Parts: sequence; structure tokens; C-alpha cells
Amino acid sequence: MKPDPRLDAYIAKSAPFAQPILRRVRRLVGSACPEAVETIKWRSPFYIHSGAILCATPAFKQHCALIFWHRGMKEVLAKDSIQTAAIRHLKDNRDLPSDAALRRYLKAAAALGASGRPARPTGRPRPEAKVPADLAAALRKSAKAAAAFKAFPPSHRREYIEWITVAKRPETRTRRLAETVKLVAAGKSRNWKYERC
Repeated sequence: MKPDPRLDAYIAKSAPFAQPILRRVRRLVGSACPEAVETIKWRSPFYIHSGAILCATPAFKQHCALIFWHRGMKEVLAKDSIQTAAIRHLKDNRDLPSDAALRRYLKAAAALGASGRPARPTGRPRPEAKVPADLAAALRKSAKAAAAFKAFPPSHRREYIEWITVAKRPETRTRRLAETVKLVAAGKSRNWKYERC
């Protein structure tokens, strides 16, 4: 696997606890799937195999994650009693399965990616998210925001609705409502910062 210098820079800038985890996964991807390609997507390390995303290893302030992209990996991991949530909240190398198990998972992920089966669920679209009353009221105060929100695809509307409804404190919800109206009026999706990564 040809090293991508952007991954070197990403690992060097990551928190000290994350660096050994990221280096280990990178090494194992290279040994299990030597034809894989390293890249950066959405500002995180990704590994591509046979034109399909194999896995990703984003690092955050308090944890990092190993994300297998193909939905079929959930069943592969479940056979070893591994929950996908467990490997999405890594704080230490010991949180990962053994090297042998990880190589097996990477090879399974590569086979799934090459199989032609869709990586993500297909079929019926999710139902439209219900707009909470306080968001509807806030949007009515700005004709520009209301028109932009209505023009957004359902996924963009859902992102804002979920962001507002998960707020635990009333002051957080109020702040998020104001920010939503401002961003929506500017025609920006909730995750607009990451759209060109």
C-alpha cells in the first residue's frame, strides 16, 4: 500500500492516545489488503479497496474510531460478539480486537466491497422528520429562512431537526434555534463546513 503523506500529517496532529491506534490500523490495512489506497475524506483517514470504501479512522479529542463502511460488516463483527459501537469509541490500542481478528475483518470488508452488494441500505426513504413547534415558529419570523428550509432536501431538514431536539438544556436548544435560522437563511446545510472535504 502506497503511503499518503496526508495520513502521516493527520496522525502527527492527532492526540497522543490516538496516534498508536491510527498507526496500528494503518499497518494492518497495509498487510491485510496491500492493494488498498489511503486517502483523506471528510477530513479523516479513509482506506479504499477495489473502488469501494473499506474503512475509516477518524480521531477526535477524547476517542477515535474504526468504521467499517459496508453494512454487511455488522454481521461479520457480531459473529465474534463485537458491537460496532465498541470500535467506534477507542481510547487505547487495547480497545481494538487482536491483529489476527482485525486482519480477518479487513479481508471480509474488502470482499464485501468487491461483491457489488450495496454498502448502505437502499429501499424506501426515511419518513419526513416532524418540525418541532419552536423551530416552525422561529422559521416563520424569517421568510428567507422559511423558504430555504422548505427548499432543503429532507436529509438537510432532518439534520437540523435532530440537532435541535437532542439538546438537553433549554438554553442550548434556544441557542441552536437561533443558529439554525441564521444558517438556513444563508442557504447552508447543518454540516456545510464538511461538504467540500
